[in-house]
Amino acid sequence: MNLPSAARRAPTSNAAAARVVIMVGLAAGVAACQSTPAAHSGFLSSYAGLGDQEGSRKTSAKRRDDALSGAITRVYIEPTVLRVHADGPIKPDQQAMVQSEVDRQICFEVSKHFDLAPAPEPGAGRVRTVIVGIDPTNRAGSAVTAAAGFFNPIPMPFINIRAPMATGGLSAESELLTPDGRQAAALTWSYNAEVISRSDASLSPIGDALQMAEPFGDAVAKTFAVKASDGKKAKKRKIPDPDPCARYGPRRNVTRFVGKTAMGAATGLYSPTIAGAGRPAEPAANEAAGEK
Repeated sequence: MNLPSAARRAPTSNAAAARVVIMVGLAAGVAACQSTPAAHSGFLSSYAGLGDQEGSRKTSAKRRDDALSGAITRVYIEPTVLRVHADGPIKPDQQAMVQSEVDRQICFEVSKHFDLAPAPEPGAGRVRTVIVGIDPTNRAGSAVTAAAGFFNPIPMPFINIRAPMATGGLSAESELLTPDGRQAAALTWSYNAEVISRSDASLSPIGDALQMAEPFGDAVAKTFAVKASDGKKAKKRKIPDPDPCARYGPRRNVTRFVGKTAMGAATGLYSPTIAGAGRPAEPAANEAAGEK
C-alpha cells in the first residue's frame, strides 16, 4: 500500500515526539535572544512619526500623508541601497542577491498600485529604499530543523518549527517622495523569521533574508498606497502589458514554484537557487540604451 510521504516518514516513537516538545520549549525560552535590527540609518529624508525600532526583532513603523500620497499616480523606483556592516558574515555577492530580491519584490508590489516610470521623470514620485541589516540564517541550526521535521510525528502543513538561534532576517527602510521631493510616506521594517514560522529553514546564510523580501515589498506597497474611500484596502491596478517589472523575471514561475515545493517537502529546506530568488535583473531599457 502506498502511503502519503508524511505518513511514511512519521514514526510514532517517544523520542521523535520529544524532539518536537524540546524545540517548542526552547523556542519560548530564547526568542528574546535573537539578534536585533539596526536603529534608524539616516537614509530617509525624515523619520518624523516613526519610532526607533532598535531592540525589537519583529517590528515596523509607518507614516503616510494621504493628501500627498494620493496625488501620486506614477513613480520611479530607485535601485535599493545597501548599508550593512562591511565586516559582517554576509559576503558581498550574497548581499547583492538580497538587494536584487528586494528590488524585485518592491517592483512587483508597488506596480499593483502605481504606474511605473522606467527612468526619473519631472512629474513622477520616487521610491527610495535601503537595506540596513541582514541577519544570517544558521546553517547548522537549519540542518537540525530539517532533521526534526523529518521525524516529526505530527506533521503541520505550512508551519515549521525552526531551531532556536538559527533564524535570520531582514531590516530595511523605504520612503515615497513627491515629484518636488516631499516625503509622502515612509516605512521602517525589521523582521526575523520566527521559531514557529511559515518560512523554511535554509542552508544558505541569506535564506531567511530572501524569504523576508516578499513581505517587505508588500509592506512598502501597502504603506504608500492610499486606502479606498470606504476605508478598505487600497485598490489594485491591472498590471500593464508588457509588464513593467519584466526585467526581474515572471511574477509567477510555475516550474520554480513546483521545484521549491518539492524541495521543501523532501528536505524541509529552502533553496534560493531552486526558488529563483535573488537573480540579477536585466538592464532597464534606459540603461541598455546608454551602453550602446
